[in-house]
Amino acid sequence: MNEIINLLNYTFFQHALLGSLLASIACGIIGTYIVTRRLVFISGGITHASFGGIGIGLYAGISPILSAAIFSVLSAFGVEWLSKRKDMREDSAIAVFWTFGMAIGIIFCFLSPGFTPDMSTYLFGNILTITNGDIYILAALSIVLALFFTIFLNPIIYIAFDREYACSQHIPVVFFEYTLMMFIALTIVACLRMVGIVLVISLLTLPQMTANIFTYNFKKIIWLAIGIGYLGCMGGLFISYQLQVPSGAAIIFFSILIYILCKIGKTLYLCIQTKQ
Repeated sequence: MNEIINLLNYTFFQHALLGSLLASIACGIIGTYIVTRRLVFISGGITHASFGGIGIGLYAGISPILSAAIFSVLSAFGVEWLSKRKDMREDSAIAVFWTFGMAIGIIFCFLSPGFTPDMSTYLFGNILTITNGDIYILAALSIVLALFFTIFLNPIIYIAFDREYACSQHIPVVFFEYTLMMFIALTIVACLRMVGIVLVISLLTLPQMTANIFTYNFKKIIWLAIGIGYLGCMGGLFISYQLQVPSGAAIIFFSILIYILCKIGKTLYLCIQTKQ
């Protein structure tokens, strides 16, 4: 116990806890839309496409996170536009940007002059390396997402569950779809340092899947997903510290463990209720 208390005195661990909370809020909000709208595969494509922005940033000598954000948003818009065309299947549009982003990222990483930083940080993440700048970005994104969903919650729910009905109610569906795709891209990029490109999609889906075990209410899923996401982050951090393994993988592992335990618990509860 004393070891844990001493660990809390370190600035990098305080940053990790604060970053986890803010990331859980952002992912809990936008991730609920992703799971409800069944955009997990699209989000995976945007996630991997962001690697192209990282490579361009390293080559151009600018912030890789900034270039990844721009590249991801443009990729998200591209996927949204192509997937609505009748001559292009949605999975094909995703594959185009998925592979293009990864290819561009690899090419520019190798062309980058001078020393190339450790790419595993972007691929697998390391929450202990997040800076004040990362925390400010996550905080701003969380506030904007919270305000946007609070103001436009009903239109978002209509679009998430029934796009045709939303159109019939004269809701600007296209505007909301592109705006939400932008938020998905920005959330993915903001969480790259935490869990990396390979694992970030899990942070956007696992807490929502776990929350969905207990409720189908959109609002309740958001709140539960935020709490479950933060619990997964904290548990993963301590596993990472104890076993000296990458924090991103540990966070996802603990989140999956929470999902399995909740699923088993709910199944046992239903069995007991049926027998009674």
